[in-house]
Order: sequence, then structure tokens, then C-alpha cells
Amino acid sequence: MELTKEQQQFNKMTKTPIPRLVTSLAVPTIISMLVTAIYNLADTFFVAQLGTSAAGAVGIVFSLMSIIQAVGLTLGMGAGNVAAYLLGRKEYKAATSTGATGFYAAILFGLILTIFGLLFLDPLMHALGSTPTILPYARDYAQYILLGAPVMCASFVLNNLLRSEGKAAFAMVGISFGGVLNILLDPYFIFTLGLGISGAAIATLISQCISFLILLSCYLFKKTIIRLHIRHLSKHLKTYTKILKTGFPSLCRHGLASAATVALNVSAASYGDEAVAAMSVVGRIFMMVIAIMIGFGQGYTPVVGYNYGAENYSRVKRAMFFALKTGIILMSCLAVAGFFLAPQLMAIFRRDDAAVISIGTTAIRAQCLTLPLFPISTITNMTLQVLGRSRQATLTASYRQGIFFFPLIFLLPLFFGILGIQIAQPLSDFLSSLACLPFLIPLVRELNSKIQNCA
Repeated sequence: MELTKEQQQFNKMTKTPIPRLVTSLAVPTIISMLVTAIYNLADTFFVAQLGTSAAGAVGIVFSLMSIIQAVGLTLGMGAGNVAAYLLGRKEYKAATSTGATGFYAAILFGLILTIFGLLFLDPLMHALGSTPTILPYARDYAQYILLGAPVMCASFVLNNLLRSEGKAAFAMVGISFGGVLNILLDPYFIFTLGLGISGAAIATLISQCISFLILLSCYLFKKTIIRLHIRHLSKHLKTYTKILKTGFPSLCRHGLASAATVALNVSAASYGDEAVAAMSVVGRIFMMVIAIMIGFGQGYTPVVGYNYGAENYSRVKRAMFFALKTGIILMSCLAVAGFFLAPQLMAIFRRDDAAVISIGTTAIRAQCLTLPLFPISTITNMTLQVLGRSRQATLTASYRQGIFFFPLIFLLPLFFGILGIQIAQPLSDFLSSLACLPFLIPLVRELNSKIQNCA
């Protein structure tokens, strides 16, 4: 008898060997994350040709984009993780209701960001760390990014829902096509049409809309288990609270990342536009590196959610150890390469600015020293989140660019000057990894206990 689409997907997620399954879901997600990071780097590269202040503006507006991403990922990760768990329990109607609710909520919250952001644009740019010389560039860039907020937020939900079903390849096509288009449009709008930094923002807006339409087409043509018709919108408060509770660690993680970027910009501004530009470039470079690990983790979480929902705890444990081992090896290789190629990486963006290169090189090398530990905090946090341990996941999400970072970014410069700014994030990463171990070890013990009880 022919299996239904739901049964085929269930068998794939609960019976495929863990290394092959995690890799098959992680590789498309990593590609999606890398393309996104690359087009952010392309923005930085092309805009940097307009001058140091323009390059600094990219870092300022990146904080704004982090806020938009925080909202989108809160609803996306919340709806996606809950949906994966429900699909593992074969509760398909509840999974559809969760997905539709997350999607329409993302559009609503995106519109709110657009309206309030445009109304208070200049004060917002000042609050995000803009200097007087950077402000005109930041304003021109930010206004178009704000117009795309509803589409960006909704795209994050669509992307995460596709991954929750194990359809990471579909998500990759949508995100990657938009990213490649952005890279192609950047030089045309910035230089050929002479739109300057506004051209980079318009290119981003157009590419985000195209990505959204491609992702949405998967649902319109019924390629998915989850449906997004408005009639599936939940009328129960419990659905909304479950999505927000599960996604709240993502809000902390990315909201704090935005706040951390603001704090970094404010601290760096004391040392001039060169310092702001250098740390902006470093942030974009490591966004690409970290995107690989985040992408791997996001490919891993649907496997955990599906199998935990199906009470297949041995597969959850195997997936977790596979993700940790692979992540540490991968980040170690990238750390070695980044340490030795740091000056060359900085020169790509500001070859004619020795101060920017010097500041950025030290920051990159410091970050590379702690990069191999990054998978510990990432996998611990994502596992806790997908298992519904919201309090623990929120706490661990707050470590890297919150609990540890903020004291360091304000205190270290007082004693070490600009070096304090350069080493604040690496030291925070080191402390975050150590602080996650008290959560990771009991989690392994708990899984061992569940495995023995099921034996």
C-alpha cells in the first residue's frame, strides 16, 4: 500500500541514519545561511567603496536588521520547533494551525516595526550608535530596510516551517536565490544607477521580496504538509503563547545580538569612524563563519524535535553528539584559517585604510582563539529550545551577547583601550561555552535515563 506524504516524511525523520539525516538537512541550511552572510558581506564590500563613514553605516543598520531578524526568528523558531514536535506526534492539524499562526503574526509584527521605525528614524539611528558623519548614510540605508520588515519577518517563519518538515532544500532555494540576486543588484544600483548607499538597501529589499515569494510558492502549490490559509489561524491563546514561549530564546539571542552591536558601535565610536568601520567588517566576516554553525544547528533541530515527539530518545542523543563533534571540528578548521588570513580578509574591504586593517586584524585573531568552543553553546541552546526548555534556553541564549558581553564591552576598554573592544566578544564566547556545560551534562544524563526506561 502506498504511503501518504505524512507517513513518508515521518519515516524519513525517524528512521534515516543520523549522520546522513542531519547532514542532508544541515547542508542546505548552511548554504542558505552562507548565501545570506555573503550578500551581507557584499553589501559591506560595495558600500565600503563609498568611504569609511558609509562602511560604518552598514554596521549601524546591521543592528536594525538584527532587531527585525529577532522578531522573525522568534516567531519562526517558535512555530517551527512546535510544528516539528507535533509532526513527530502525527498531530498534523495542530502543526498546520501553529504554522499559519506564526506566519500571520510575523506579518503583523513586521508592519509595526516598519511604522514605528520610519516615524522615529533619526532618533533610532542615534540610539543604534550612529555618529554625526555616519548618520546621513545610515538614514538612507535604514529607510528601505524598514519597508521590507514585514516580508523579512514572514520569510523567517516560512523558512523555519519548511525545515521543521525536513524540507531544508526548498528553503535553501528561496533564500539562496534572493541572496545571489542581491549580490548582482548591489553594484548596479550603487554605481551604475548612482544611488549610493540607498542602492544597496533597495537591492536588499528587492531580493528579500523575491525570496519571500519563492518560499511562499511551496505552500501555494501544496508541496508541504503544513498549510497557511488564514482559516487555519488559531483562535486559542495557548497556540500563541506556545509559539512565543518556544521562540523566546531566539528573541533573546538575536535581540541581544542587536543590542550588543549597538554597544560595540558606541564603544568603538570613541576611537573614530575607523574603529566603527573595522568592527563592522569583523562582525560581517564572523557572521559568515557563525552562520555555518547556526545553519548546521538549524538543520539538526528538526531531527531532535521529530524524534523527541516520537519518543525515540536514542536518536536524539546520537544527533546531539554528532552535531557537537562535527561542529567543533568545523569551527577549529575555520579558526586556523581565519587566524592566519586575518590581514588579507580585512584588506578586501578597506585596502587603502591601514588603521581599519590593523584594528580588524587583531579582533579577528582574538575571535579565532575561542571559535572552536562556539558549538558547545550553540548546540546546548538549540537543543534546550527545541525540547521546550524555554527558561534554560533563554538563559543560555543570553550568555554570549548579553550576560557576559555587556559588562566586558563597557569595562575592558577602561583598562585596555581599543584592545578591550577587540577582545570583548571572544572572552564572552569562552565564558558562555563554560557556562553551558552545567546544562549540557544533565541533559545527556536525562536522555540516558529515558533510553533505559524505554528499553
